[in-house]
Amino acid sequence: MAETDARIEPATADDVDPVTDMWVTLAAGQREYGATLRGEANRATVREWVAQSVVTGDLLVARDPEAAAEADADDPDPVGFVGFSLERGDYDRDAVRGTVSNLFVRPDRRGEGIGAALLDAAERALVEAGADRVALEALADNDRARAFYTDRGYGLHRVELTKSLDPQDEDERGGDQESR
Repeated sequence: MAETDARIEPATADDVDPVTDMWVTLAAGQREYGATLRGEANRATVREWVAQSVVTGDLLVARDPEAAAEADADDPDPVGFVGFSLERGDYDRDAVRGTVSNLFVRPDRRGEGIGAALLDAAERALVEAGADRVALEALADNDRARAFYTDRGYGLHRVELTKSLDPQDEDERGGDQESR
Protein backbone atom coordinates (compact mmCIF):
# COMPACT_ATOMS: atom_id res chain seq x y z
CA MET A 1 0.00 0.00 0.00
CA ALA A 2 1.34 3.41 -0.95
CA GLU A 3 2.31 5.88 1.76
CA THR A 4 1.06 9.44 1.31
CA ASP A 5 -0.80 12.05 3.30
CA ALA A 6 -3.18 12.63 0.41
CA ARG A 7 -6.79 11.56 0.93
CA ILE A 8 -8.00 9.23 -1.82
CA GLU A 9 -11.76 9.43 -2.26
CA PRO A 10 -14.51 9.25 -4.86
CA ALA A 11 -14.75 12.34 -7.04
CA THR A 12 -17.69 14.68 -6.51
CA ALA A 13 -19.58 17.05 -8.77
CA ASP A 14 -17.29 19.84 -7.51
CA ASP A 15 -14.33 17.96 -9.02
CA VAL A 16 -15.63 17.92 -12.60
CA ASP A 17 -13.91 21.15 -13.71
CA PRO A 18 -10.60 20.65 -11.82
CA VAL A 19 -10.28 17.05 -13.06
CA THR A 20 -11.13 18.15 -16.59
CA ASP A 21 -8.39 20.79 -16.35
CA MET A 22 -5.92 18.15 -15.13
CA TRP A 23 -6.89 15.83 -17.99
CA VAL A 24 -6.19 18.62 -20.49
CA THR A 25 -2.76 19.05 -18.84
CA LEU A 26 -2.22 15.27 -19.02
CA ALA A 27 -3.07 15.18 -22.72
CA ALA A 28 -0.76 18.11 -23.45
CA GLY A 29 2.09 16.43 -21.58
CA GLN A 30 1.60 13.14 -23.40
CA ARG A 31 2.16 14.81 -26.79
CA GLU A 32 5.92 14.72 -26.20
CA TYR A 33 5.66 10.90 -26.09
CA GLY A 34 3.75 10.64 -29.36
CA ALA A 35 0.16 10.85 -28.13
CA THR A 36 -2.29 12.20 -30.66
CA LEU A 37 -5.05 13.33 -28.29
CA ARG A 38 -5.57 17.06 -28.21
CA GLY A 39 -6.26 18.48 -24.77
CA GLU A 40 -8.28 21.61 -25.36
CA ALA A 41 -10.06 20.19 -28.40
CA ASN A 42 -11.38 17.34 -26.23
CA ARG A 43 -12.30 19.40 -23.17
CA ALA A 44 -16.10 19.04 -23.61
CA THR A 45 -15.88 15.29 -24.24
CA VAL A 46 -13.62 14.79 -21.24
CA ARG A 47 -15.82 16.93 -19.03
CA GLU A 48 -18.73 14.66 -19.96
CA TRP A 49 -16.63 11.55 -19.15
CA VAL A 50 -15.61 13.06 -15.80
CA ALA A 51 -19.20 13.94 -14.91
CA GLN A 52 -20.40 10.47 -15.87
CA SER A 53 -17.57 8.86 -13.89
CA VAL A 54 -18.55 10.88 -10.82
CA VAL A 55 -22.05 9.41 -11.08
CA THR A 56 -20.88 5.82 -11.69
CA GLY A 57 -18.18 6.00 -9.02
CA ASP A 58 -15.41 5.16 -11.50
CA LEU A 59 -13.24 8.17 -10.67
CA LEU A 60 -11.10 8.75 -7.61
CA VAL A 61 -9.28 11.91 -6.63
CA ALA A 62 -6.39 12.64 -4.32
CA ARG A 63 -6.75 15.64 -2.01
CA ASP A 64 -4.10 17.32 0.06
CA PRO A 65 -5.31 17.45 3.67
CA GLU A 66 -2.92 20.34 4.42
CA ALA A 67 -4.52 22.38 1.62
CA ALA A 68 -7.91 21.73 3.19
CA ALA A 69 -6.69 23.04 6.53
CA GLU A 70 -5.04 26.11 4.98
CA ALA A 71 -8.08 26.97 2.87
CA ASP A 72 -10.48 26.09 5.66
CA ALA A 73 -12.33 23.86 3.18
CA ASP A 74 -13.46 20.27 3.40
CA ASP A 75 -12.81 19.47 -0.25
CA PRO A 76 -9.85 21.34 -1.74
CA ASP A 77 -9.16 20.89 -5.43
CA PRO A 78 -7.67 17.50 -6.20
CA VAL A 79 -3.94 17.04 -6.77
CA GLY A 80 -4.47 13.90 -8.84
CA PHE A 81 -7.06 11.52 -10.22
CA VAL A 82 -7.55 8.07 -11.68
CA GLY A 83 -10.35 6.63 -13.79
CA PHE A 84 -11.19 2.93 -13.84
CA SER A 85 -13.94 0.56 -14.97
CA LEU A 86 -14.79 -3.05 -15.58
CA GLU A 87 -14.24 -4.05 -19.19
CA ARG A 88 -17.50 -4.54 -21.01
CA GLY A 89 -17.94 -6.33 -24.28
CA ASP A 90 -19.59 -9.06 -26.24
CA TYR A 91 -16.81 -11.65 -25.96
CA ASP A 92 -16.90 -14.47 -23.44
CA ARG A 93 -13.66 -14.41 -21.42
CA ASP A 94 -11.89 -16.52 -18.81
CA ALA A 95 -11.36 -13.51 -16.56
CA VAL A 96 -13.10 -10.32 -15.59
CA ARG A 97 -10.78 -7.52 -16.56
CA GLY A 98 -10.74 -4.06 -15.10
CA THR A 99 -9.08 -1.13 -16.78
CA VAL A 100 -7.30 1.82 -15.25
CA SER A 101 -7.23 4.99 -17.31
CA ASN A 102 -5.94 8.49 -17.06
CA LEU A 103 -3.86 8.29 -13.91
CA PHE A 104 -2.52 11.79 -13.30
CA VAL A 105 -0.78 13.64 -10.49
CA ARG A 106 0.03 17.33 -10.71
CA PRO A 107 3.69 17.69 -11.70
CA ASP A 108 4.57 19.64 -8.54
CA ARG A 109 3.23 16.74 -6.41
CA ARG A 110 4.91 13.82 -8.18
CA GLY A 111 7.23 11.60 -6.17
CA GLU A 112 5.08 11.82 -3.02
CA GLY A 113 3.33 8.46 -3.43
CA ILE A 114 0.07 9.99 -4.64
CA GLY A 115 0.05 8.13 -7.96
CA ALA A 116 0.74 4.84 -6.21
CA ALA A 117 -2.05 5.50 -3.71
CA LEU A 118 -4.48 6.33 -6.52
CA LEU A 119 -3.50 3.17 -8.41
CA ASP A 120 -3.84 1.02 -5.25
CA ALA A 121 -7.30 2.45 -4.57
CA ALA A 122 -8.44 1.88 -8.16
CA GLU A 123 -7.20 -1.72 -8.00
CA ARG A 124 -9.10 -2.30 -4.73
CA ALA A 125 -12.27 -0.85 -6.26
CA LEU A 126 -11.90 -3.11 -9.28
CA VAL A 127 -11.42 -6.19 -7.09
CA GLU A 128 -14.57 -5.22 -5.15
CA ALA A 129 -16.40 -4.91 -8.49
CA GLY A 130 -15.34 -8.45 -9.47
CA ALA A 131 -12.21 -7.94 -11.56
CA ASP A 132 -9.65 -10.75 -11.70
CA ARG A 133 -6.99 -8.67 -13.43
CA VAL A 134 -6.37 -5.11 -14.44
CA ALA A 135 -5.04 -3.58 -17.63
CA LEU A 136 -3.75 -0.12 -18.41
CA GLU A 137 -1.84 1.65 -21.13
CA ALA A 138 1.34 3.69 -21.09
CA LEU A 139 2.97 5.31 -24.08
CA ALA A 140 6.04 3.38 -25.23
CA ASP A 141 8.30 6.44 -25.07
CA ASN A 142 7.17 7.46 -21.58
CA ASP A 143 9.90 5.67 -19.62
CA ARG A 144 8.87 7.19 -16.29
CA ALA A 145 5.29 5.93 -16.58
CA ARG A 146 6.39 2.49 -17.77
CA ALA A 147 8.84 2.18 -14.86
CA PHE A 148 6.14 3.31 -12.41
CA TYR A 149 3.76 0.58 -13.59
CA THR A 150 6.47 -2.09 -13.83
CA ASP A 151 7.49 -1.34 -10.22
CA ARG A 152 3.88 -2.05 -9.25
CA GLY A 153 3.77 -5.47 -10.90
CA TYR A 154 2.42 -4.62 -14.35
CA GLY A 155 3.91 -6.51 -17.28
CA LEU A 156 3.53 -6.50 -21.01
CA HIS A 157 0.44 -8.22 -22.30
CA ARG A 158 -0.25 -6.75 -25.69
CA VAL A 159 1.89 -4.53 -27.88
CA GLU A 160 0.35 -1.91 -30.13
CA LEU A 161 2.27 -1.06 -33.28
CA THR A 162 1.56 2.14 -35.17
CA LYS A 163 2.66 3.60 -38.48
CA SER A 164 2.12 7.09 -39.80
CA LEU A 165 0.58 7.32 -43.25
CA ASP A 166 1.48 10.99 -43.58
CA PRO A 167 4.17 11.46 -46.28
CA GLN A 168 5.65 14.38 -44.30
CA ASP A 169 6.41 12.01 -41.42
CA GLU A 170 8.29 9.78 -43.87
CA ASP A 171 10.40 12.74 -44.98
CA GLU A 172 11.26 13.55 -41.34
CA ARG A 173 12.44 9.95 -40.84
CA GLY A 174 14.86 10.32 -43.74
CA GLY A 175 13.09 8.29 -46.40
CA ASP A 176 10.95 5.23 -46.53
CA GLN A 177 11.55 2.20 -44.32
CA GLU A 178 12.88 -0.05 -47.11
CA SER A 179 15.69 2.35 -48.02
CA ARG A 180 17.20 2.08 -44.54
